[in-house]
Amino acid sequence: MERKKTNLKRSATQLVAIVGGSGAGKTYLANQLKKELGKDALVLSLDNFYFDRSHIPASRRGQCNFDDPRAIDWQCLERALKQLMNRKPAQVPCYDFATHCRHSHRIVLKPKPIIIVDGLWLLRRPTLRRLFNCKIFIECHTHLRLQRRMRRDVEERGRTEDSVCEQFIETVAPMHKRFVQSQERWADMVIDGTFGESDVKALAKKIANGQQ
Repeated sequence: MERKKTNLKRSATQLVAIVGGSGAGKTYLANQLKKELGKDALVLSLDNFYFDRSHIPASRRGQCNFDDPRAIDWQCLERALKQLMNRKPAQVPCYDFATHCRHSHRIVLKPKPIIIVDGLWLLRRPTLRRLFNCKIFIECHTHLRLQRRMRRDVEERGRTEDSVCEQFIETVAPMHKRFVQSQERWADMVIDGTFGESDVKALAKKIANGQQ
């Protein structure tokens, strides 16, 4: 059966932020919304904007705290978003989590009416927060987030289960409490991390209609 696409009713560029803890389902939700919204939308991940660590010996790169907002190149992100908002192409870094380095090439994104951005800390910086028309926070239980992160990092990033669990306990969970959870107060809507297909469809409809 052919999937119905939601008709866009707004002419101005609309920025959508999807925020939540590691493993909450941010990237999954962003991609599902993209499927619903079709050619009117593009997805951008905050993960691409981690600083390059190629200047650090490979044996020490994994010791960096990647769950601290200071690990992100915020100026690069804001520059890319403003380019897209002005209907201009934007160059986006391509980050490799296996090596903790940026690739030499960049991704060129063409502007779309709806730009969906997912990331841990998108609502913390006032200058960035003001850019978003719709701000979504995903509330998800710690145990479920750990399960999802374990599966992702082992299958996609070549990590061991022990290293994932250790990092989650030592940095992910404390940094979540310190930097991530508090962003819920700035969200236009809070959704549960166990959202389903009907929730995605309803949310896509609200976004397409410019509702919050």
